Amino acid sequence: MTEREFFGPGEAISWALRRDLRLALRSRGELGVALLFFLIVVSLFPLSVNPDPKLLRTIAPGIAWVSALLATLLALGRLFNNDYADGTLEQMLLSPLPLPGIVGGKVLAHWISTGLPLVLVSPLVAVQFGLGGGELGVLMVSLLLGTPILSMLGAIGAALTLGLRAAPVLLALLVLPLYVPVLIFGAGAVEAHASGLGAGGHLSLLAAGTLLAGLATPWATCTALRIAYE
Repeated sequence: MTEREFFGPGEAISWALRRDLRLALRSRGELGVALLFFLIVVSLFPLSVNPDPKLLRTIAPGIAWVSALLATLLALGRLFNNDYADGTLEQMLLSPLPLPGIVGGKVLAHWISTGLPLVLVSPLVAVQFGLGGGELGVLMVSLLLGTPILSMLGAIGAALTLGLRAAPVLLALLVLPLYVPVLIFGAGAVEAHASGLGAGGHLSLLAAGTLLAGLATPWATCTALRIAYE
């Protein structure tokens, strides 16, 4: 029995999750950049369009989701870059811990420190755009189900562009097309609820996408990381 067999995915996920959350808490300024970006973008839109309440309620879901998408993209750089720069990522590749578990823990930590705060501050969108309680609830649920997909798909792009000179630009070009379906279903859930059609279909698709991404993206990210070191 090899040493690697003593370690399961659960141990790897737990170790990477605790490690990355500790590191995130130490750099609180960097941690708040994505959240501040989200708040600024959401706050600027009501100032730049017609202040008609009906118009604001109509565009609110799209603005909230585009802001969340860009905020997540802004924070993807710290997912692997620091570990790559100081050699820690190479040690993770050689570790007896299963690499998919390590990647899964890192992505989960990224979502907890980036995506979850966006969900928690999303009620500010209701205040600024005049959303009703039901619409706000659907928006929060859609963000809760959809933002993990953004982090998981972003992890693949971050791994593929690791160490490249134009990494931020290439990362955006890679992941933004993949984000489009999430954006459509996330914003569409709120619009469907507001029109009386029900948001269940959109939310179910987001939940299915999160489950599928959770199963597939750790392995795809591991492959991309190994390619980066070849």
